[in-house]
Amino acid sequence: MQSSKTASTARTAALIAFLGAASLSSHAAPSGHKHPTASPAAARHAHHPAKIRWVPVRHGAKTLRTPDAGSRIALARSAAQNAGLASVGLSYQDVYGVIEAETSWVPRDGMGRNGVTSMGLAQFEPTTAKGLGLKDANDPVQAVHAAAVYMKQGAEWAAHKIAHLKLSPQQYAAKLREGVSVYYNLSVRGRNKWDGFNTAQLPVETQRHIRNVRSGAQEALELAAKVAAA
Repeated sequence: MQSSKTASTARTAALIAFLGAASLSSHAAPSGHKHPTASPAAARHAHHPAKIRWVPVRHGAKTLRTPDAGSRIALARSAAQNAGLASVGLSYQDVYGVIEAETSWVPRDGMGRNGVTSMGLAQFEPTTAKGLGLKDANDPVQAVHAAAVYMKQGAEWAAHKIAHLKLSPQQYAAKLREGVSVYYNLSVRGRNKWDGFNTAQLPVETQRHIRNVRSGAQEALELAAKVAAA
């Protein structure tokens, strides 16, 4: 019999695999994209964007591709719903903000301070991707849905870290989101140094991530309104 943690990981992997197969069936994705086999169990519960549209974007001297505005909003909403982010006080805006902070929605490889390559829209290192059951970090649908699952873990961790603080609802929401960035960015050792008060002593990259997630979340709200009005 599986432990609850093992079962949860298996369900996450099945859902990510289904979403990757179902959502990108008729639109080209970045080179190297693979379509995993769908899980019938996940198919009964999944809510996913029907298609992703890609548009060219300049990144430095290169022309790369990014999901268009409607695809980004649909993907962020899908990921937030499937991960159950509302139950931890987060929303699609937070998913959008995290991907914006990581890659500005342009899938590519990166390099962390530890020298390990991070991949795709959500910039997962191989070990983290494996722990989330993520088969292909370069698959945008899989990656964003896995990011939402990781964010939920981060929010639960952050809620525990700040539970003892006397905060207003607005302060709590802000600190929770700071904690999500801490969880997403840092190693276990680095995370454990955060106590909710010492954000200004965090690595500059993590502080920048917190700011960029916040501005990205606001961008999502404005973009969603434009998409709805189009």
